[in-house]
Amino acid sequence: MTLVVGEQWLGINDLVRVARAGEPVSLAPAARERVTAARALVMQLATSGQPIYGLNSALGANTGAVLAEGDLEAYQRRAVRARAVAVGPAYDKASVRAMQFARIAGLSRGGSGISPAVLDACINLLNFQVHPVVPRFGSIGVADLPQLSHLALPLFGEGQAEVRGEVLSGAAALERAGLEPVTLGAKDGLALISANAATTARAALVLHDVNVALDAWLAAVALGYEGFRANLSPLHPGAVAARPAAGQVEVARQLRELLKGSALLEPGAARRVQDPVSTRVVPQVHGAARDMVDTACAQVEIELNSAADSPLVLAEEGLMLSNGNFHVPALALALDASAIALAQAASMSVARSQRFMSPALTGLPLQLTRHGPAHSGFATVQKTLTALWAEVRLRANPGSLDYMPVSEALEDHACMALGVAEKLGELVERVRYLIAIELLVSAQAVDLRELDIARMGEGTRRTFAQVRKLVPMLDEDRPLGPDIDRIQNAIAAGVFKLDAGGAA
Repeated sequence: MTLVVGEQWLGINDLVRVARAGEPVSLAPAARERVTAARALVMQLATSGQPIYGLNSALGANTGAVLAEGDLEAYQRRAVRARAVAVGPAYDKASVRAMQFARIAGLSRGGSGISPAVLDACINLLNFQVHPVVPRFGSIGVADLPQLSHLALPLFGEGQAEVRGEVLSGAAALERAGLEPVTLGAKDGLALISANAATTARAALVLHDVNVALDAWLAAVALGYEGFRANLSPLHPGAVAARPAAGQVEVARQLRELLKGSALLEPGAARRVQDPVSTRVVPQVHGAARDMVDTACAQVEIELNSAADSPLVLAEEGLMLSNGNFHVPALALALDASAIALAQAASMSVARSQRFMSPALTGLPLQLTRHGPAHSGFATVQKTLTALWAEVRLRANPGSLDYMPVSEALEDHACMALGVAEKLGELVERVRYLIAIELLVSAQAVDLRELDIARMGEGTRRTFAQVRKLVPMLDEDRPLGPDIDRIQNAIAAGVFKLDAGGAA
């Protein structure tokens, strides 16, 4: 199936399909009309004598320097080359495809003034599976100039690109795919790189993974309620509705759905009048995390459907205007807030997993082993929990406040949005390991209590079966690292993803 760009609202799931499933794209006829009209205005203004940034006036600290009419095309190539300064490891194929898609989506809005032929070349590069080599470090969040320059170089036969698993020169990659290098015209180079497509792409992929992890986390929490024999009064609809916070209400509903049919819902089933805070306040903390992540997702989709170019072409008004749409503080702040919210949830996950190993709280054997002190059980996993929590805490520190002026202090503010997105991605990788451990200790508690599986909740029963399909109960001591890795991989693959109703 081909995804048509430029006629309807694009969502994160659209980007994920193109990036990870290889779905091709095409340009809507209405979008082509917008692009063509904007290009006509660019060509008209290029020779008008009116100084316009990035068209006939130089970039960055050279703002105000007028370009010779005969140099307009060559300047665009030089501008891309000069800004290809990203360094470090290259992004994976899915991330590069996401960047290609995000920039195509932005160009389809018609605000860049790009040549239709250059936009077609961008689409061909994506559809023919030519993936530019894009290093990770270099963006400060006021347009991802370094990354998008690397993304653009292969269009005119420079830089490097991966084709069918082989990294080639840009020229060789085009030849391998049967494509011709494109000629950049006036403003085309700036149109390719003056956007936040790298940030939008990476944030979209990371937030998709965050939502998958949040589903698995609730599955782990609900299974833990079974193993702990928790008091479910904090999930009562009336209790959570007393504070009409959307995320809190929804998380409690999802947990109730997972526990539907559980013997825990029967009067007197709970072991304690009141459980530890980390067990009681899951709707509040995970609800807040859901709200923060939803806000970040909304910001990503705004960027995916925006024309963030500067100067921006307003074809109907006959104007090209310098503006501030290259700056994405709302997205950076939402990503930072999501990281902090996930860290709050992570600290509770660590607490719940550790509480499971305490007989005084659970009534279960010490360290969740039935063989007594001669066996270690899950004891040493507490070190892994602590190490992972430290890693999460480090990445929860806000990144959107770190900036130093550049370009002769003309660029004296930024939000470091791409770095913030990467930091969140690293955080969720570590969170998945915490969820994996919580799933393992919760399943171990269910086994040690010798619960009647038929009397567990519909969702918790499925979660327990999924865990045990991957990892057996811990009896004799064994290396638990591979077990944790196996569950973590399953979480990342969406094995514990909830359906629309909240069931696993």
